[in-house]
Amino acid sequence: MRRRLAKFIAIEMAALPSISPSPQRQWTRVLLAGPGAILVTLVLLAGTPLWLPGGAAGIDNLALPLVLAPLIWALLFFHACLDRNLARVALIAGTLLLIHGGMVAARFMGSAPVVEKAL
Repeated sequence: MRRRLAKFIAIEMAALPSISPSPQRQWTRVLLAGPGAILVTLVLLAGTPLWLPGGAAGIDNLALPLVLAPLIWALLFFHACLDRNLARVALIAGTLLLIHGGMVAARFMGSAPVVEKAL
């Protein structure tokens, strides 16, 4: 019985393709999951008050991004770790970075209006 099981496992393992990614793909994934996720999270943290309306106290657009920052980082980190398509990971992270980075840059240049407080 043990021999048959060992033989079956050996045959199944031989049929599986090799799943060892190239070092370049590993480093790309590490950079997207580590410093890339942190950088995108910080830019999202800076850009969110520009589109999120303030609440009655006028600080909701500042407090909510601070509370959501760990969640945003975790989503970007796990997406970079678990998604098989690195191009999709880079596209999503790059899009978020460009959109929020552009809003922050436009605000510093003085051409972007801030969302008004909610009534």
